[in-house]
Amino acid sequence: MILVAPDGTRSENSSLTGGYGCNNEAELHALCAALEMAAAAGARRLRLHSDSDVAVRYGHGPDATSIERLQVLATRARLLIARFDEVQLLWLPRHRNRDADRLSRQALGLPEAAPRAAHRRRGRR
Repeated sequence: MILVAPDGTRSENSSLTGGYGCNNEAELHALCAALEMAAAAGARRLRLHSDSDVAVRYGHGPDATSIERLQVLATRARLLIARFDEVQLLWLPRHRNRDADRLSRQALGLPEAAPRAAHRRRGRR
């Protein structure tokens, strides 16, 4: 995750959760970690960008899931959000979230993804 302070100072964090799980679980862990990191830095208002629709929906509530592991994390995220004066959770397409993708690949021990070439559609002749 990347935290950017109002003065532009950036803090990056990439870590393994120490277990196993699905990508939605990893995204909710990352949301909780970002909220904890921001609280520790003294933030009162946050704007969080995530390419995880699940993290954004569960963070906003009242979405629920029958998967207990995810529900526990969603509840934890909402409790953390309640500690702040204001939190905006915004969905961001993955291709516009390259720094976060780099950090998630780093946490998994994967090499940095190669930049993708822009594709142009050919017109009919």
